[in-house]
Amino acid sequence: MRVWDLPVRVFHWMLVILIATSWISAEIGGNAMQIHQWSGLTVLMLILFRIAWGFFGGTHARFSSFVRSPAAAVRYGIGLIRGSREFHPGHNPLGGWMVMALLLSLLIQAGTGLFANDDIMLEGPLAARVSKETSDLLTVIHEVNFNVLLGLIAVHILAALFYLVVKRENLILPMITGDKLLHDDDQSAAPRSAPLWLAALLLGASAAAVWLLVAD
Repeated sequence: MRVWDLPVRVFHWMLVILIATSWISAEIGGNAMQIHQWSGLTVLMLILFRIAWGFFGGTHARFSSFVRSPAAAVRYGIGLIRGSREFHPGHNPLGGWMVMALLLSLLIQAGTGLFANDDIMLEGPLAARVSKETSDLLTVIHEVNFNVLLGLIAVHILAALFYLVVKRENLILPMITGDKLLHDDDQSAAPRSAPLWLAALLLGASAAAVWLLVAD
C-alpha cells in the first residue's frame, strides 16, 4: 500500500540534509555561518509546509491519522514491551508523538535562530528587532534545544532500528519508496492521496511567509 506520499518523503529526507548542513556549518563557523542561516530558513519553510500538509495532505500525512491520546500511546508502549504485534499502516501512537516532538523542537530551533547572535560577525535576520538581552536568551535556547533535537533524532533512529531488528518491520524503506507491506489480516482502507499541485501551493505559501518574515 502507498502509505507515504511524495511530499512527506521529500520533506523527511530534506530535513536530514538540512539538519546535517546546519550542524556542520555551525561547527565550522566563520563564513560557513551564512550557510547555517540559509539552512535554518529553509528548515523553517519546510516545517511550516509540514504543518499545513498535516491538515490538507493525504490520509497518513494528516495529524488526525496519527496523533492519538497520551493514554493510547502508553497502551501501545506497554503492548510493545510485552511483545504485541499491533500493526499501523502509518505512524503508530508512539511514533505520532515522536513526530510532534520533532516538529516542535525544529520549530523552536528555527524560530530562535531568527533572533540569535554569535557575538562576533553574524546575527539572525530578526535579532535587531529585540534587545541584546533577549537575543542572548534566545541564543541560549537555540543552543540547548539543538541538544534536545539531537536526542530526539537519536531516539527516532534507535526506534527504527528496533523495529527492523526486533520486530522485523522495516520502517526505513517505506520512507524511500512510499510503499509498506501490509499484514495478511490488515483491513485498512486504501489511503486518500492529495494532489501534488496542492503541495506545491502550500510550499510556495510557506516560502513566501518566511521571506515576508525576514524581509527588511
